[in-house]
Amino acid sequence: MNSRRAVCLLSGGLDSSTCLALARRDGYECYALSFDYGQRHRIELAAAVAVSGFFNVREHRTVRLDLRAFGASALTAEIEVPKHRSLAQMEQGIPITYVPARNTIFLSYALAWAEVLECSDIFIGVNAIDYSGYPDCRPEFIQAFERMANLATKAGVEGRMRLQIHTPLITLSKAEVVRLAAELGLDFTLTHSCYDPAADGRACGQCDSCLLRRKGFAEAGVADPLAYATNS
Repeated sequence: MNSRRAVCLLSGGLDSSTCLALARRDGYECYALSFDYGQRHRIELAAAVAVSGFFNVREHRTVRLDLRAFGASALTAEIEVPKHRSLAQMEQGIPITYVPARNTIFLSYALAWAEVLECSDIFIGVNAIDYSGYPDCRPEFIQAFERMANLATKAGVEGRMRLQIHTPLITLSKAEVVRLAAELGLDFTLTHSCYDPAADGRACGQCDSCLLRRKGFAEAGVADPLAYATNS
């Protein structure tokens, strides 16, 4: 098996793009995996294509599935995306932008492709510091999924593969992610973080994801090159 291959989950956002950059820096031949799952911010898929090209991945696939069939999220149903929330508000409970079982589904697809590719490494840019309270971004979730994955695959049962899920950003603040991305040479103009972009594609500047991104750039002392629909 080629231990230097890796499947990298790539949304086109700041965190997943930085995670891909890290995998490339560490010498992995990267296979990027994105999802068109009925998200309202589908513009992120164009960002994922741009980022995967920038880092010269071996292959980039976009899987189509429709999580609108279940809804219950502001990203996959006709539910208003929260705006202008304070950090204190973001830290209280699980927000309506949580998509039920999203990372479980995404990691399952990544696991399937990793087994086909005969590679034992998956990278995902989850973060448990500056994030919106999603339960599937926590270290205990990742650890539990990794244990399950090694029980659920033919390669794992036969002892031919020991899957590892890499979460290099999980304990970093957003400012630390920005600084790291800058060191790795990520072109920030290629990324997209907004949950509710304007019709012209500009980030709203008001949703949780935009506010956390802007906070990270400000604290890192790095200029965010993205155009926002509003500066407030």
